[in-house]
Amino acid sequence: MSTESRVASARERELLESAYEYVLRNGLGSLSLRPLAQAIGSSPRVLLFLFGSKEGLVQALLARARAAELEFLGSLPAVESAATRDDLAATIRCVWQWLVARPHRALLTLWLETYARSLIEPIGPCADFARRTVEDWLELLAAHQPARVRYTRAAVTQRSLALAVLRGALLDLLATGDEERATAIVEAHIAAQGIVSSAAC
Repeated sequence: MSTESRVASARERELLESAYEYVLRNGLGSLSLRPLAQAIGSSPRVLLFLFGSKEGLVQALLARARAAELEFLGSLPAVESAATRDDLAATIRCVWQWLVARPHRALLTLWLETYARSLIEPIGPCADFARRTVEDWLELLAAHQPARVRYTRAAVTQRSLALAVLRGALLDLLATGDEERATAIVEAHIAAQGIVSSAAC
């Protein structure tokens, strides 16, 4: 690889991170290359050269957002901890604590915008985002159900319901900012389902 290629690659990563921060602040809906380029110290021509098109840039930004989500999923202590493995209640609480954390609001708002766009624009840079997100979270929840029942219909339903409750509580939180009430929704679900927790998040 030439030095010129390595410099271009480093510049691409730098601009992608800057563009990602810009999108977290401003959303994707009205994204325009000229104001974006001006805000991050670049030019539309450079962005088009590095990412191929505006659609290519949006795809790179969505991949960056998904990487942040997957980084969290991989960081949950329960994923590798024998003490909390097969503990769905602890996992639900860990996920909710992350979702409710104020520093994550911008990412989650972007996630919600992209989720909706992927449903109403099935062809385009947001295509398939919603389905992949559902699969990512269901896979996490499945990993914390007992292996002997993990793929039974009851277990699939249980984690699907947990995801639906988390997603609904998150929408409520983003809409109202009422953290106490949204958290009560999650805790009521855990109690109603009789999901016993043997570990703290």
